[in-house]
Amino acid sequence: MKLSQLSAIIFSILSAVPAFAHEYWLSPVNYQVESGEKIAAHFRNGEEFTGAAFPYLPNRLTRFAVKIGGREVALSPRTGDSPALSLPAPEGDALVVAVAETTPSKVTYEDFDKFLRFAAHKDFPKAESDHRANGWSTEKVVESYTRHVKTLIALGAGTGQDAPNGMATEFVALTNPYDADFAGEMKVALLYQGTPRANAQIEVFDRAPDDSVTITLHRTDAAGEALIPVTAGHEYLFDAVVLRPAAEAQTGPGYDPDQPVWETLWAALTFAVPQ
Repeated sequence: MKLSQLSAIIFSILSAVPAFAHEYWLSPVNYQVESGEKIAAHFRNGEEFTGAAFPYLPNRLTRFAVKIGGREVALSPRTGDSPALSLPAPEGDALVVAVAETTPSKVTYEDFDKFLRFAAHKDFPKAESDHRANGWSTEKVVESYTRHVKTLIALGAGTGQDAPNGMATEFVALTNPYDADFAGEMKVALLYQGTPRANAQIEVFDRAPDDSVTITLHRTDAAGEALIPVTAGHEYLFDAVVLRPAAEAQTGPGYDPDQPVWETLWAALTFAVPQ
């Protein structure tokens, strides 16, 4: 299948997802693998930790890499590969950290109230006043968005520690859920442009073994960190969004309403807690 055909298919999938809350994440086939098995993960997009898997498209990503034992390797799958991430697990024990960042995409809100509900849901109460102060239309709101995702996979015992990866925004796991001494509380730092995000909202999606999903909201502290209780045998998606005026946005009369005025940067972290 040609890249253009694949792109059209993926665009149709993404367009079908409501813009109100459209999470995007790396979904490992297995969160724990042994040497000689496959380290594999799909990209997924959807709501409430349920979404369609789609193949690797190089024009959708600006970065796709995996760190094994602290050593980063850039990934270059073939166009259309599914799972998008698939490589043989090497010998040894290590925490495998896969990261990906996307090219910008756009969404258009024809209903201003829908945009305001999204902004409120993602904890940006000043969005309406800032929007009106900039003289932007309430008939059409164009938003640009990028994704900045990470997943944690245990190779063998999963020994190791996550670290900042230089992403525009990212979660950094300060505890390792695969560690034998893990005590059931996941500590994370939330960064934006390398700086901790204090008092920022984190949305936590908790999938139980029966596939039911519970959603809770948490906040980072003054140091940009949060300690979140987690449960053995469950899978997690942590999600946090930065909403900011788009770099190319103009203000006042005469601006182009077809150009983005807002930009969102979505950070996501997935992992599982062993039984």
